[in-house]
Amino acid sequence: MPAMTHPFRLACLAAALSTLCAQPVSAAADAETSSGAADREAIAVTIYNESLALVREERRLPLRQGLNHIALKEVSAQIMPETASLRALDGAALTLLEQNFDFDLLSSHALLDKYVGRSVTTIHTNPATGKETREQATLLANNDGPILQYADRIETGLPAGTRLAFDGVPANLRDRPTLVVTLEAADAGTRNVDLSYLTGGLGWKADYVATLSQDESTLDLAGWVTLTNQSGASYENARLQLVAGDVGRAAPDVKVMRSMAAEMAMPAAAPLQQEGLFEYHLYTLPRPTTIADNQTKQVALLSAKSVPVRKEYRMQGAQHWYYNLRDGGSSPELGDKRKVDVFVEFDNKDGDLGVPLPKGIVRVYKDDSQQRALFVGEDRIDHTAKDEQVRLKLGSAFDLNGTWKHTDSKKISDNVYEMAFRIELRNAKDVPATIKVVEPIPGRWEILQESHPHSKPTAHLAQWQIEVPAEGQAALDYTVRITY
Repeated sequence: MPAMTHPFRLACLAAALSTLCAQPVSAAADAETSSGAADREAIAVTIYNESLALVREERRLPLRQGLNHIALKEVSAQIMPETASLRALDGAALTLLEQNFDFDLLSSHALLDKYVGRSVTTIHTNPATGKETREQATLLANNDGPILQYADRIETGLPAGTRLAFDGVPANLRDRPTLVVTLEAADAGTRNVDLSYLTGGLGWKADYVATLSQDESTLDLAGWVTLTNQSGASYENARLQLVAGDVGRAAPDVKVMRSMAAEMAMPAAAPLQQEGLFEYHLYTLPRPTTIADNQTKQVALLSAKSVPVRKEYRMQGAQHWYYNLRDGGSSPELGDKRKVDVFVEFDNKDGDLGVPLPKGIVRVYKDDSQQRALFVGEDRIDHTAKDEQVRLKLGSAFDLNGTWKHTDSKKISDNVYEMAFRIELRNAKDVPATIKVVEPIPGRWEILQESHPHSKPTAHLAQWQIEVPAEGQAALDYTVRITY
């Protein structure tokens, strides 16, 4: 009998050893490799105007031959996971099998939710003696508080001095947003991989500071880029690029987003420069910069000195006034004092300009007699190509105003009217001023009489340039025939 059982025992022992040896291999195959910011070799961030950015990272990852589960931490909390791409930079074969974005973050409430139906340990500390008492319970629910089932009772909430202990953290509950990928590697070894994805929460805008010279004939212009990072991640020593232009986005079609991610690959490194990108303009910061989470950062965009500037005084009418008079009504502006607006304009080609200007707000300053810069107005500009005009409305002139008066009307036929007007202009300055009077006249119109010659830049616009003497007045009289 012993002679027969000995081989059997040896076989059982061999099988058991085989099973035990196989278990670490299986565990290793299922183990998760964690990768954080320390594994980054390089990072580049390309930011668009409308809370959209393309993030590209180079990470160094240790890979096993065969199946790998990798938790990529320190990614944006607003990542668009459908746009994520991972590839080896050395050309090694990597087959991406699955990816998951885990954004269920570790908190006391989330931990309780994950343990519903599972066993926990309650630890009660006696306030008088300090002695701890432990008891096992099953967490039945966690709605308005934990509901615990003990061996002999069910309790809600936790009494004072009682806390819960858990066996561990559930696998899909993360301390920070994590992109988890499952891939197969043809060979084992450390690989440099490229991770790219689109994300929300990153945006930028351009702001400009213009300083007028004392004689208001030139200005100095400084451009700044204001970055805002609310993506839930920080990007240290990142290569920063900004895309100016109105980029089309089609949601929720993720195929379009993937296509865009493929087209927006990082161009070659270059010194501070602006270049074309499709139908947009790309700006590259010449040095790495850190974009911290929940941070607003400003970087210099451009600087131009002594840019020639022109100032215009403009009194603007409204087309509906003429309709009101035709219909027998009146306009609330009729006979009232009207403001004269102040504009400054310059060409995006003079001095150190001649580069595309991203849309943003231009704030204008001028020094007082003590050389202290004072704010005099601001306006918003759209994306402005080189050689185009930049025009800024800064406010209304204090010492210039006018009055628009209706002096006569005549109905010629059912839809033809003749109307006469007088515009009185006043100048309290100690220097003469030229005021451009602009009247949007509806329908087909013809000036029959006028005290000053007009121009017709468009079909529905009449303009006059009226010189008003220092501390004096001037008047414009005109009669117009309108066919409605």
